Amino acid sequence: QVQIVESGGGLVQPGGSLRLSCTASGISLTRYIVTWYRQSPGKEREWIATLPNVGDASVYDASVEGRFSISRDNVNNMVFLQMNDLKPEDAAVYYCKAGPGFRGTEYDSGDYWGQGTQVTVSS
Repeated sequence: QVQIVESGGGLVQPGGSLRLSCTASGISLTRYIVTWYRQSPGKEREWIATLPNVGDASVYDASVEGRFSISRDNVNNMVFLQMNDLKPEDAAVYYCKAGPGFRGTEYDSGDYWGQGTQVTVSS
């Protein structure tokens, strides 16, 4: 069974930083595309960053490019979202999604979501 868990959210002042973590069990995140989304109250969930599973550079939404960066810890099967220079409009529940990817040599088209972690940006 696949489980995705996000952590690291919290309250931060404008201009501050947070690092969100995405931990997986049941799959190896190194073999999966990992994407971060966020959702603010009354808004649809929005894509913010994708980490490919092979080769290519990460891609970011314009609203976070230059401030956020996504990276992997392959040893601990984790993906991080480093968020710098946070703004009040960055406040949201942040979600990690793994998928699609590969389990061994078998393609896995599934999407695996975490439960989200709350980020609040306020002075």
